Amino acid sequence: MQEVFDKLRDLQSVLAKKFSVLEEVAQIPKTLETKEELLNRGKKIYIEKHERIQKTTDELKRLRIALDEAEVARENYEKQMELISTQREYEALEKEIKDASLKEQSLRKSLLAKEKYLGELQEQIEEHEQLMEIQEEEVKNETKKKDILLEQKNLEIQKLEEEEKMLTPGIDESILFKFERIIKNKSGIGIVPIHGLVCQGCHMTLPVQFVNDVRRGDDFKFCPYCSRVLFWEDAEVAELAMSANQETEIEEAGLSDFVNADEFSDLL
Repeated sequence: MQEVFDKLRDLQSVLAKKFSVLEEVAQIPKTLETKEELLNRGKKIYIEKHERIQKTTDELKRLRIALDEAEVARENYEKQMELISTQREYEALEKEIKDASLKEQSLRKSLLAKEKYLGELQEQIEEHEQLMEIQEEEVKNETKKKDILLEQKNLEIQKLEEEEKMLTPGIDESILFKFERIIKNKSGIGIVPIHGLVCQGCHMTLPVQFVNDVRRGDDFKFCPYCSRVLFWEDAEVAELAMSANQETEIEEAGLSDFVNADEFSDLL
């Protein structure tokens, strides 16, 4: 069993690295996806701004026509002033001129505001075009970067899988399956020693009989609290190892490390 425990400790390091690299591989496309999403969103906004510019341009044409018509109407009313002969006609025509002037002023004001708005839109779309050029270049570069990184990471995974194959002979497949699950769910730490009565994975005190069973090493034992594989290690030997900087890092844990009802039910 000691040989198997030694293999598991070596395998733990390989699996932890492999799962870490696999997670990196899963994250690599996400950066590109984010940049592509930003670019696609920018293209959509660009189309909307173009449509807004076209709509504003059409509105400007209608306003200019309406303004021209209002000016002609006002001028015609003013010319009619020379032909009136009564006060009543004068007052009526004066009102027509006033209304035409007000309409003309209103249209001119609307026209100026619309021209200003069109100018702002054109400035915005020019800036947006520059931004899209930058985003397109970023997507292009990120695509190249992604391909290079994926190739590197896949080579790294292949190397780790070769190391894994060298360590797995002699270990029961069911134990390997469970061990991999533990590594994934316990931050890369799947096998830990017992010092005294304490699991060095979750630092929980274990029953004396259970510790004696682990110490005999006749079979695999899993911590009932953190689900890690357990092996016996003399505390004094462990202290000497620590002083020589050979300590295995064990994550701090507490009540939060207790096993969920379904998480590792097949391990206990």
